[in-house]
Formats: sequence, structure tokens, C-alpha cells
Amino acid sequence: MTGARSAEIDESQQQWRTIRGALKQHRHELSVAAGELYPDVARVDGTGLLCRETWLPDAPIELDELRLGWVDDPLPPPVTASSTESLPVRTLDDAGEPFDTYADAIGALDRPALFENRPAYRPLKADLSYPGGRLDLTVGRYFDAISVGEALAHEFAAATQEHGRVTDMRHLPLRSAIGDPCDLWRRPASVAITTLTVRLTRAGDATFLLHWRDPAKVTHAAGMYQVMPVGIFQPADDNSVSVQHDLNLWHSMVREFSEELLGGTEDYARFGSPLEYEQWDFYRRLTEARQAGSLQVSILGLGVDPLTLVTDILTVAMLDADLFDDAFGELVAVNSEGQVVNDGGTSGFALTEESVDNFTGGRQPMQAAGAAALRLTWKHRRSLSLSRDGNGAAR
Repeated sequence: MTGARSAEIDESQQQWRTIRGALKQHRHELSVAAGELYPDVARVDGTGLLCRETWLPDAPIELDELRLGWVDDPLPPPVTASSTESLPVRTLDDAGEPFDTYADAIGALDRPALFENRPAYRPLKADLSYPGGRLDLTVGRYFDAISVGEALAHEFAAATQEHGRVTDMRHLPLRSAIGDPCDLWRRPASVAITTLTVRLTRAGDATFLLHWRDPAKVTHAAGMYQVMPVGIFQPADDNSVSVQHDLNLWHSMVREFSEELLGGTEDYARFGSPLEYEQWDFYRRLTEARQAGSLQVSILGLGVDPLTLVTDILTVAMLDADLFDDAFGELVAVNSEGQVVNDGGTSGFALTEESVDNFTGGRQPMQAAGAAALRLTWKHRRSLSLSRDGNGAAR
């Protein structure tokens, strides 16, 4: 390879790293600005999270009431990880050729601590406007979604750096190719389960947990506050049998409670494959708590991040204080994705109008899905029985 070609590769990769660094440093501001590209798309309760009206139920849905449909062999999406529109953000590799995908570039040049190409459920269509609602899914791979979502964010960061405020799609070929951000089929989207965890006393005092996502450890929503736990909806392992076995929101949520709140491992081999959840004491404890009514889990809606177009199922988990203190008495301060943040108390922040406004009103670098989950929880606080009298009765 000639010296000139080597210099070209170095320059290309350095420019990519510069944009990637700016993206991680200014992700919140870029997310807000990216939302301006969609003036005609609905938002979730005044937040920046994009949605369709049919994605917001009139009242919270009990977790098990959402029907999960399955599509074995959907038509391929028009935009994929290797679409030509993403070529400008796929820098040159060491051989002088563009990386095959944006995920390949991340792996080689900016690899975070957590970065595995595991199976993941890919959303195709959703409607939560009727009782229970329905979400249609198929199987995909995590890197397919990252290669589009993070490429979109990189493209927008680069255009912003070059042109200043970007208000239309002229400088955004990849985003233009996708079109409607709420048409889930047009790209290999991923879907995360975003859960606001609430500790509720009999006197009616409610607190919630927040998480700061460390850019050195994670790819999505790095450098931002987020509710917790949050995790990509995916099987517990690579076993093909696990795909159908783990097509269950509760399975995924319990794993995230263990990993994010207690610092548990993502390796569940000790419970077999596919994972035999009933052998897991922690799973049994939380499941029995749901059956007894001391843990309630509700779906609040669905939304799309304006910067990456990642999809989030918005949920709230309300735990009676005794259960919370027993199950999460060893709540970690730091986990594999970042830090648990609070206002000095061990159970997080008081769930009040003031705290909700502080984290959802733009003053804090809050991820859009987390802000939406927090706002919807406050909006539906009476139907969720979060407003209680001194005797513990809902009011």
C-alpha cells in the first residue's frame, strides 16, 4: 500500500472518530435537533419520542395482555445495514475498503464494553389502540439494527457539524431512504423494553430509579440519563429454540432487573438452554409477587427515538416498598452499563410533578424513551394506583 493510500485511510478513520466523539458528547442535543426533522409526526405526551396515535393506549395495559404476533419470513426491509445510502458513514477499513456495516466500524474503531451480535426481536407493526393491543415481531440480529440506528445518528452529527442546524433531509440520504420513522418494517429496527421502576409505600410515597449510561460501556443512549432497567428485547442466548421460548416480555424484564439493579451476569447457562426460568429463585420471587399483587407491571405505549429510530416499549413496574427492599436490598451503584443515580436516598428520586418536570422538560440530558415513560406514568398515576391515602388505599 502506498503512503498516500495509507494517509487517506488514516484521515478517513480519524474523521469518523471525530464525528463519533461529537455524537457521544452531544447525543442529547442531537436527539432534540433530529426531532425537528419530523414536524408532522406525533410525540409521546410532549416529549421528543416519536409515535403513532395508535401506539398510545387510553389507559395502561397489563403486561400479559399485549399480544405478541410472530412473522416467520417477512419481506426484507428496503433499508439494511449495507444499503448504499449508509456508505458515507462507513469509513475505510485498514485495507482501504469501506467497512461492510457501521457496526463493523464500531467494532474496529470504537468498541464499547458491551457489543455482541446476538439474536434480537425485530418489530414490524404495532397497534395498542384497542384492548390489549398487538405487536408483530420477527427475529433479527442486534448488529443489523445498530448498523442502521447508529449510522443515522452519525449521519446527522456529521451534517450538523458541516452545515449547522439541519432542518430537512437534503443532507441525510440514509434518513431520507427510511422515510416515515414509525414505519417499522422499512428498516431492521430493534425494540427495547424501557421500564420505570417505582418503589411505593403504603403511605403513598413513591420513588423511582434513574441510570446514567456510560459512553465507554454502551452504544445506544450513551452519556444520557435513562430509567431502569432498559434492555433490548431478545432471547437469553443464541440457541435457536430460545427464540420462541423467550418471546415473552416478562422473561426479558426479569433478566434486566437482575443485570442492571443487582449487577447480575448475562450468562444464564446455569439454568439450561433454553433458560428454565422456574429454576431461578429471583425469577420465581418476582413472578410470585406479580401474582400476589405486590408487583404490578403495565405497558404505557410505544415510541421511536428521533436520532437513532430505535423503538421502545414503555413500561412501569410498581413494587410495594417491602418487596423492593427485599428484592433489591443489594442495589448496585455501578453496573456493566453505567451508574445508578439518586438524590441521596437509596431508592432514587421522589415521584413528584417537580421531579418529573426536571427530567422531562429538557433541563437534563434524558433519553427520550425514559422521559416518555416517566411522563406517562405521571399522567396515568391514578389509574396506576400511585395516588394513595395514608392507609394505602388508591385515591
